[in-house]
Amino acid sequence: MEANLHEKPRHISKCLELAILLEASADKPGNVNRTASFKSTRYEHFLASAVAIASSFEHAAERGVLVSRGEIHVSAVGIGRVIKNSMVNVNAWQHGGNTLLGTAILLSPIAVAAGMTHANKRIFEVSKLRKNVKLVVESTTPEDAVNVYEAIRTANPGGLGKVSELDINDPDSKKRILEDRISLFQIFQKSSKYDAICSEWINNYPITFKVAYPFLMEQIERTDNLNVAIIHTFLKVLAVYPDSLIARKTSLEKALEISSKAKEILELGGFETLKGRENLRELDRELRRTGNSLNPGTTADIIAAALALAILNGYRP
Repeated sequence: MEANLHEKPRHISKCLELAILLEASADKPGNVNRTASFKSTRYEHFLASAVAIASSFEHAAERGVLVSRGEIHVSAVGIGRVIKNSMVNVNAWQHGGNTLLGTAILLSPIAVAAGMTHANKRIFEVSKLRKNVKLVVESTTPEDAVNVYEAIRTANPGGLGKVSELDINDPDSKKRILEDRISLFQIFQKSSKYDAICSEWINNYPITFKVAYPFLMEQIERTDNLNVAIIHTFLKVLAVYPDSLIARKTSLEKALEISSKAKEILELGGFETLKGRENLRELDRELRRTGNSLNPGTTADIIAAALALAILNGYRP
């Protein structure tokens, strides 16, 4: 029997919270993890953020349940407010700066979509989940866009840069969005050329659903080691898709160079061979030499989304 209005959203939020905790805990190169930190951002900041954001995911899932019952239209979900509130909550519970903005942007539609999707024994069929994610993101409103602009200002991420149209730091941008009725989906269409998170949104999460998730499940089954599976999936995504955060902070050429090294590590056997581990440690050192300017943060966000799919579909560590 379908879980009630509160039980199902609580379950969904726990799944997404666990996904963030597992992603943050894996020994991925260039990211904060259990044994590595940046100057002002440490592992405990991610733990606190994962707990703080869970209530926003629960609310998002509740809105999805209401959509499934026909009580509200999908455009009335308020995904922008969900993302904004999640950043407010994260900032209230830790002092490590921006930890989960990209993850929140990716996971919030998944939370709504899971609320919309019928679950059989709390297992959410991934193909149906993806169809509902598409409905959620394509039904966003100008109000959602304004709220996400405010969420980004709240999170204050690095590497934003400046754009010629509807710049986040231009005070007139929000006014124009509302006057011209520009939806969040349309804003992300404009940003998708240089931001992989936005590209995932407008293309129905192709990296998450078609690359990261199936590769993660294959690695979990093959290695029987979640840490290794997450590291290998991280390397796989990084090898195929240059990290857009690195590209914005440095250059596309540098992002491509790092992708090439990730591919080489996988070809050497990754974490499972001595040579692979040596090259992995060298890549990790390289990514940390200049603080966090070479942090593959976008890749980490996608891995969190892949883990969310796995857990929603019944995987338990």
